[in-house]
Amino acid sequence: MIEQSDSTPQQSIPSKAAWPVAVSFRQRPVQSRWVDFEWEAASVVFSNAASVPNGSLDVAQYDVAGETRWTYDGQSIDLHNSEGEGYWLNINSPAPCVFVMWRMEEGESVPKPAVTTVSYNEAGRMLDAGDKVDNVPMPPDMLEALVEYTAAHYTPEVRKKVRRNDPFKDGSFRSRDGSHAQRLGSGNGGGHG
Repeated sequence: MIEQSDSTPQQSIPSKAAWPVAVSFRQRPVQSRWVDFEWEAASVVFSNAASVPNGSLDVAQYDVAGETRWTYDGQSIDLHNSEGEGYWLNINSPAPCVFVMWRMEEGESVPKPAVTTVSYNEAGRMLDAGDKVDNVPMPPDMLEALVEYTAAHYTPEVRKKVRRNDPFKDGSFRSRDGSHAQRLGSGNGGGHG
């Protein structure tokens, strides 16, 4: 588990940031008589390309380790301090990842990334809405940057242990109707004789 420091937030890390990334897809073979493959997100890495508007996405085809990948460069991961809990949950998970929500437009041969995020909560909202969301392992340099951002802009809420519906509160058993029953072993006839 990654711990947060108790120091004051680092003002050098802005509360809103956009990380330029490249999003790659691949075709995964499937056993089906109707289709030969399914699309899935393959990787998300930091990029040096400038961000491009969603409407003007260009895809490049590459061979990576004997597999063909289709890559969209100039995508971005937008960070907002309001998503701090989602970032914290991600970096403290056993396998931090990047979430890619993508769509396959009619007439297109390759899927297009719509949203790329590192927030568990944002990914959950997209899944709840019925969107197609894949996750890929988060690269170490991105994890390090996310840990720094989260430490600067999010402090987990301290959870208090609460005993609810304690029937022995106030030293006696409280019945469902709210009346108090006598303690066992006290009063008339409470003991064995």
